[in-house]
Amino acid sequence: MACNTLVDITKLSPKFQDLYAKAKDFVENECIPAEPLFAAQMGQGDQRWKVIPPVIEDLKKKARSLGLWNLFLGRDYAEGAGLTNLEYSLIAELTGRCPHLAPESMNCSAPDTGNMEVFAKYGNAAQKKKWLEPLLQGKIRSAFAMTEKRVASSDATNIETSIVRNGNEYVINGLKWWISGAGDPRCAVYLVMGKTDPNNKNPHRQQSIIIVPAGTPGVTVVRPMHVFGYDDAPEGHCEIVFKDVRVPLENMVLGEGRGFEIIQGRLGPGRIHHCMRSIGMAERALEYMMARVTDPSRRTFGKYLYEHGTIVADIAKSRMDIDQARFMVLNAAKRIDEVKAKGAMKEIGMAKAIVPTMLLTVLDRAMQAHGAAGISQDFPLARWYASGRTLRYADGPDEVHIAQIGKVELRRAEGIKQQFEKRDNASAKLLADNKPKL
Repeated sequence: MACNTLVDITKLSPKFQDLYAKAKDFVENECIPAEPLFAAQMGQGDQRWKVIPPVIEDLKKKARSLGLWNLFLGRDYAEGAGLTNLEYSLIAELTGRCPHLAPESMNCSAPDTGNMEVFAKYGNAAQKKKWLEPLLQGKIRSAFAMTEKRVASSDATNIETSIVRNGNEYVINGLKWWISGAGDPRCAVYLVMGKTDPNNKNPHRQQSIIIVPAGTPGVTVVRPMHVFGYDDAPEGHCEIVFKDVRVPLENMVLGEGRGFEIIQGRLGPGRIHHCMRSIGMAERALEYMMARVTDPSRRTFGKYLYEHGTIVADIAKSRMDIDQARFMVLNAAKRIDEVKAKGAMKEIGMAKAIVPTMLLTVLDRAMQAHGAAGISQDFPLARWYASGRTLRYADGPDEVHIAQIGKVELRRAEGIKQQFEKRDNASAKLLADNKPKL
């Protein structure tokens, strides 16, 4: 496991140092060894959608006893562990090394993390009591229903799901898809984004977030979507129909027209969590690659694999790519600590645009070094590649973040031109004052 030399961990809080050491030991010596058991307990066919492997609950008990619980909720929340975003990012990297077990075992897995943050930041006392508390305890799971099938919902102003007030209730109608976690038998609640005021002249005041308990009449989970053939049971990424779904008025979060405000507050730190977990996954992929190419039984054309120049170059490139991406993410996390997520949107966007592509590149090199085994079920690399590819869409596609970064940079253009003009004038003056005498 590579050492993180970008941050001097000994200079961070003693509480973090203790949690980091425990998390490192827990991931390496409890979660990773449990991966084969998890796969064995998953079962086959439809059973995978009904039974949660018992090893998950065992790991959750161990994590909670160690204090490795709800670490993602930072200093702004009484319910959290009090870590900075920078500190949690370093722990999230550790959990990314075992992406299908460690985050959930520590109650730090998406989409629950973002949903818990919504309840903690924007929910009222009753909503927190009913939904946040069991989520924090790991008793239930949740889903965030925003993406839609019939529109380009990477621009959230396009969403069509309607939320109409009718007496003492809201009536919800719409079609959502790629709703992560909706297939989990423990999923007890959806946070649904829809339009309460579609004619509002401000397109960012049309949307609202409303709580819909799972099992409410009119909610139908149609199917899990597949990612390169993987259905990601038991959580899944599901298509859901909301047809004349009725919920009480008190299920509205924060108030009508506040949906955009909520999703921006939800997504900022969460994007960094995804990125750091991706770096942990990339680190482990590189470890698989190095173990494979130094295996004495692996020789081609009279050489060990590691003696081929292309292999050495790929290892070097992966090392550089991972460390560059880590710097971007830690810089973004530090900026969030300094100026909150809204003030760090450029840094968050850069990290979010860079890291998923880095992960896919590192995984591709590792798979190539394994030959056909790299894309088989005998190694986790292909599954990680499939899940990593979704991150180029999750929490906003690359193109949206890149466009935002460009717009932020262009705000400096006028000042740059003024600076150029000032320098040109100064140069002209110097030339005039020092004109050679004839």
